[in-house]
Amino acid sequence: MSLLIGVPREVFAGEKRVATVPDVVEKLIKLGFRVVVESGAGELANFSDDAYRVAGAEIAGSAAQLWSEADIVFKVRGPSDAEVELMRAGSTLISFIWPAQNPELMQKLAAKKVTVLAIDALPRQLSRAQKMDALTSQAGVAGYRAVIEAANGFGRFFNGQITAAGKVPPAKVFIAGAGVAGLAAIGTAAGLGAIVRANDTRAEVADQVKSLGGEFVKVDYEEEGSGGGGYAKVMSEGFQQAQREMYAKQAREVDIIITTALIPGKPAPKLITAEMVQSMKPGSVIVDMAAEQGGNCELTVPGEAVVRHGVTIIGYTDLVSRLSRQSSTLYATNLFRLTEELCKTKDGLINVNFEDDAIRGLTVIKDGEITWPAPAPKIPAAAAKPAAAVAPVAKKSSHGHGEPSEPMSHQKMAVMFGIAAALFWIIGANAPAAFLGHFTVFVLACFVGYMVVWNVKPALHTPLMSVTNAVSSIIAIGALVQIAPPLTADISRPDEVIRWLAVGAIVLATINMFGGFAVTQRMLAMFRK
Repeated sequence: MSLLIGVPREVFAGEKRVATVPDVVEKLIKLGFRVVVESGAGELANFSDDAYRVAGAEIAGSAAQLWSEADIVFKVRGPSDAEVELMRAGSTLISFIWPAQNPELMQKLAAKKVTVLAIDALPRQLSRAQKMDALTSQAGVAGYRAVIEAANGFGRFFNGQITAAGKVPPAKVFIAGAGVAGLAAIGTAAGLGAIVRANDTRAEVADQVKSLGGEFVKVDYEEEGSGGGGYAKVMSEGFQQAQREMYAKQAREVDIIITTALIPGKPAPKLITAEMVQSMKPGSVIVDMAAEQGGNCELTVPGEAVVRHGVTIIGYTDLVSRLSRQSSTLYATNLFRLTEELCKTKDGLINVNFEDDAIRGLTVIKDGEITWPAPAPKIPAAAAKPAAAVAPVAKKSSHGHGEPSEPMSHQKMAVMFGIAAALFWIIGANAPAAFLGHFTVFVLACFVGYMVVWNVKPALHTPLMSVTNAVSSIIAIGALVQIAPPLTADISRPDEVIRWLAVGAIVLATINMFGGFAVTQRMLAMFRK
């Protein structure tokens, strides 16, 4: 008999999300499960009971009824003490649990002889786990919402504008921490037109920051900051001192600070001191996304927005819930992907397989036995390269040009030039002098064209296209000049026709050159603040 998935109403104060949505209910039913949703569970996320009924779900009149009937329970927040009492032995709970921060809850759940899968314990370093990664999906929503809250509290435009009433400068935003939430905030703030700066202890995220339109601000202290699994680690005192100095400088310069720094199993690090807040310009805003874990700012009040020294400090702990419909949809999809892994036979039954690294990492309690923390997942080593190298295959660039996968060795280049010299000697000994001159220009034109166009990285083709067009035009003009015969006054002769063709080519090439440079300057101006 197929199992029953229960979705209760969230009882945590301020929580508006729901663990599944009508669209996902239909998919769960196709896997063979039955679904029951507590009446009103989706109201705060704008999902009505009728929408769940249309999708095929049953509606439970009370939480007690749902917990007593459900074989599997989907939740967002960990269960309250009252909900733990309603659980029956042998059932399975899938939810955020945070086992390191909630040891008492873990003991209570174990005493109920249930199986618990903590979605926050997913081994994120596994590539196949990305589709189940609720931490990432929810952090992305939170980062977006943090910028919206900052804009609401700031009271000015984010983008610079020139109006009849005067010039409005763009807002300057500094984001501390470039994890998923930080990157989402960078992209949102840059999209709104702000000048965005960001910092992270992990140097490898610098390229990601730049790709989203931000500037990576580096701490003047060398130390590796990656803690594994996409998280940062606790840094040395020397690094922290250099970091505080950099934050103090940014606080004096920017209008908005968004902090996202968290370390698993530990209180949020204090990055913004009271003195830094006092140095900020009146009307500035701080959004502390780590408020629920104590906050990155010394003056943060969790759950509230307060004004200190003329600076608005937003410490909301429900940023994700403020976009409840979107975050619920993403979370429901993450749980559905997890359910697919648990029920590969599509018969409405689940298998908590400890041979699967992703499932093993998620499972913090199995049939009443605490199994957390899980052993490190077995990540296969990269395959060794074969001893005999295969000839490199030409890669296709975004513009369709062939690009060699490896640079030419000095030996190959020497052989190539030797062969070319021999060919030139043979041609020079047997061909007319005029042909040799033309042939030399032709070869040089091909060589210069190759070096200018094909040797440019595909990522730079767009801004450099006008420059390459200009050089190509110069090469074409040189070739036409080489083949033009001596000037005569008789326009009916073929050499006079060639002359005027060359003049026309010069005119068109000049237009191409100056027009190309003008277009490039306009393109680059679009990216200047």
